[in-house]
Amino acid sequence: MARERALREKRARKQEKKEEKKLAAAAALAAEAAGITLEDAEDGEDGEVEAEDEVASS
Repeated sequence: MARERALREKRARKQEKKEEKKLAAAAALAAEAAGITLEDAEDGEDGEVEAEDEVASS
């Protein structure tokens, strides 16, 4: 039972990572469409991107 639980937890973590990667790609695509460069987002010129980074790191 412990092995099955560990396997389910591992699969859940893997799915979470996959979702985070998808969201990051979508955010990058949206930023590109809006004309925001990665350097702008890192400098904090766009508060929305900065807020998303805080949520993702939690």
